[in-house]
Amino acid sequence: MPFRPALAAAAGAALFLLALPGQAATAAQAAPDESVTVDPAGRIAPDGTITLSGTYRCTGATGPVFVSSSVRQDPGTTRYGIGGTRAVCDGALHAWANTGKPALATFKAGAAQVEATLMELEPHGGLPLPRFHAAGAQDVTLTES
Repeated sequence: MPFRPALAAAAGAALFLLALPGQAATAAQAAPDESVTVDPAGRIAPDGTITLSGTYRCTGATGPVFVSSSVRQDPGTTRYGIGGTRAVCDGALHAWANTGKPALATFKAGAAQVEATLMELEPHGGLPLPRFHAAGAQDVTLTES
């Protein structure tokens, strides 16, 4: 499955799962040996392209796993997705980096809030459903690159 359709399917499946009663609380709980972090600094290019990075660790995946990230600059505003990286769930610590340009927002150098999610598209009867391995959040400083 191509990368962008896989992310779109993941987002749709995540919304479906979160709509199910009682599922959201258990879905976001990470195993003790799984994690995702966000580096305290990100980059913003003159054209508005943002690059975020961090580390992740996961195990026991049966479907494709992705590290997704989102950013916002004002606490009351919308979060904007910044790329997605395919993850390897072998128990080792790996680096991730996502790059993207928000279409409907203008960001500037300075303080921002970033969230990263490590999510698997786990096969269930032919339908890929999200399984959240870990989530992390970090206040970051976007610097011009």
